[in-house]
Amino acid sequence: MRIVLLGAPGSGKGTQTDAITERYGIPTVATGDLLRAEVAANTELGQQAKPYMDAGDLVPFDIVLGMIENGLKKLAEANSNGFMMDGFPRDLAQAEALDQLLDKINQPLDLVLFFEVDYEEIVGRLLGRGRADDNEETIRNRLRVYEEKTAPLIEYYTRKGLLRKVKGTGTIDAIGERIRAVLDEIA
Repeated sequence: MRIVLLGAPGSGKGTQTDAITERYGIPTVATGDLLRAEVAANTELGQQAKPYMDAGDLVPFDIVLGMIENGLKKLAEANSNGFMMDGFPRDLAQAEALDQLLDKINQPLDLVLFFEVDYEEIVGRLLGRGRADDNEETIRNRLRVYEEKTAPLIEYYTRKGLLRKVKGTGTIDAIGERIRAVLDEIA
């Protein structure tokens, strides 16, 4: 299965990735991990990304997309059970570029799983974590950025017939059961 996880920060995507990987054997493709691996391996893409990372700047999208392509090709060569992407794409341009890349390597998406959670619940969850950067103003700003940049992906993937919504509230186990019901349908 080839899956993209969508949802606002704090919607529970990260919490559920380990359970999905364990049950279905689907590895997670995390852009941050790919970036660090390319830099550590001193690849051409890693060398291009390193100055941006060292300066704390965003790595240009074309470099990130190249790393994603390399990571997905390696998974395909290893005959993995597909992939799961959390945190990418973040906007419409990235979604379109990802679609082109996946077409190019013959690995089209099977599903986009959208975690539906009320923003007030997310604010409460994130404030409860107690991280220094999780103050209410910062959290609400992240949700505004998400609404502006990422929320349009819901419509995009709905039009493509790939989006399935999962209620992201309740216990971790209850949310996991809802996810399993969706994944078992397409497995």
